[in-house]
Amino acid sequence: MKVTIIKSFLIIISSIFYVIVGIKHFIDPSYFLSIVPPYLPFHLELVYISGFFEVLFGIMILIPRYRYSGSIGLILLLIAVFPANIYLAQNEIAQEAIGASQEIATWRLPVQGIFIWIAYYIRK
Repeated sequence: MKVTIIKSFLIIISSIFYVIVGIKHFIDPSYFLSIVPPYLPFHLELVYISGFFEVLFGIMILIPRYRYSGSIGLILLLIAVFPANIYLAQNEIAQEAIGASQEIATWRLPVQGIFIWIAYYIRK
């Protein structure tokens, strides 16, 4: 199956993005802890688990044999972390903690949809 230049570009950029952000979960967990909704248990564990899967799926999409599974994993992960983006958009303290304005926090919501679409697009 032929992979287009655009798709190849999206695969590489997405992989780099998810691996870097995933690693940041371990280097600076406090950044992510501040946007975990308070109703969820095990905040630090959730930050580490989501970081682990970002790195794993980010690597998987580089490997054609695992790209489909990695892409589906990213879609599910992006859906799973969406409550953190909603919490961020609604909570001024969380916004201040990560240095995001209300506008940026609100724009993150539809951007998640774009990330989901990209993961879906690159899945094959």
